[in-house]
Amino acid sequence: MVSTETAAAPGTAAATGPPPRATGRRRPPGEWLWGYLMIAPMAFGLVVFFLWPIVQTLYLSFTESGVFGGSTWVGLANFAGLAGDEKMLGALGNTGLYAALVLAGVPLAIVVAALLNVRGLRGLGFYRTLYFLPVVTMPAAVGLTWRYLFNGDFGLINHLLGELGIDGPYWVGDPDTAVYAVAIVGVWTSLGYNAVLFLAGLQGIPRHYYEAAEIDGAGRLRQFFSITLPLLTPTTFFVTVITVINALQVFDLVYLMVEPESPALAGSRTIVYLFYEQGFVQHSRGYAAAIAVVLLGLILVLTAVQFRLQKRWVHYG
Repeated sequence: MVSTETAAAPGTAAATGPPPRATGRRRPPGEWLWGYLMIAPMAFGLVVFFLWPIVQTLYLSFTESGVFGGSTWVGLANFAGLAGDEKMLGALGNTGLYAALVLAGVPLAIVVAALLNVRGLRGLGFYRTLYFLPVVTMPAAVGLTWRYLFNGDFGLINHLLGELGIDGPYWVGDPDTAVYAVAIVGVWTSLGYNAVLFLAGLQGIPRHYYEAAEIDGAGRLRQFFSITLPLLTPTTFFVTVITVINALQVFDLVYLMVEPESPALAGSRTIVYLFYEQGFVQHSRGYAAAIAVVLLGLILVLTAVQFRLQKRWVHYG
């Protein structure tokens, strides 16, 4: 029988090799133009409302400006002043404490999400809506409502504590308790948003993992710690990153709940509140810009650390 294959000539490539890669056709200039036109509005907004303000803030941080405008280049003088500013050091401590307290509320959001994920629970939609209401409520309404609840003289919280024979403190009027009162509100307002994220993560876990665990005799508690928590770590990582970033930028709750003349302000003043005081009350724009640059650097460093550490505890399947 005669073979139909032809042998490759010596010194030539074998005919069985992969075919040469086809070169893509060059797109006409009109197609590229339409692509750039489609992204132009988003790019314009990004430059005008995000990138340009960052550049402007960086420039202002090296200047000193007066109330009526004008600026003078002072180099690193604003940052040197921040290093020895007791208010800045206190604001850093208060912001760090607030962020830690709000971050401690993340496990509570996991528990709430697990309860809202129970199948067959009556009124499940109502409970989900109830927990999410603080997220869509105006911050001014939230701050003012909790300010009256925490009132040391006629607040509802101290009234309930009085019924139990406990003398409640002046929550937002005491430097030792003001930041804790603000953190309680911070946990309450972020609970619904975090719970929705965790609920989405829970619903993305394949059901057959739990069915196999039930066959092996694992109870609900064992399933939660051995299946739910490990497979929920990507969502937990995202929630912790967002929570830390939002907590470092807290301002409205402190502004609405603590009086500017109150002695408790020293124990609850945050970095953004100090920025507000310097930039909009004392009109020291250069010093305020330096505070904003420090906050930006702090957020970048902490976020980078979180991304670095997530390789040790986050499991992607």
